[in-house]
Amino acid sequence: MIKNKTILVVDDSAVMRQLTSAILEDGGYRVLLADDGHTALEHVRQRAVHMVLTDWTMIPMDGGELTRQLRLRPDHAHVPILVLSTVSSGASKAEARQAGASGWLCKPIEPATLLAVAGSLMNLAQA
Repeated sequence: MIKNKTILVVDDSAVMRQLTSAILEDGGYRVLLADDGHTALEHVRQRAVHMVLTDWTMIPMDGGELTRQLRLRPDHAHVPILVLSTVSSGASKAEARQAGASGWLCKPIEPATLLAVAGSLMNLAQA
């Protein structure tokens, strides 16, 4: 049931954090926000998350490094990680897969698509 699911949104753009958060909250999810990878790691140390949505291009820790760091944590080895980015290069997507990302969506985000992909990835993670 999605009402009990928490999604961590990581993006250095306040506008994107708020937009993504609004979409997810309208879809019934609880949302935590982080403006960089370091803050995201602090969040996951303090509470359980069921999914992470991360921007790819951030400073000082980008989405790839955040994904690698999360995959090193036994409690996040199988948590879905979805990259949301304006970057669309095949090389970046391949790097994301190698780091352990579960999927990639290009910005701008269609609300229905984001909710469908998030739901699918979380259902797969529970299977």
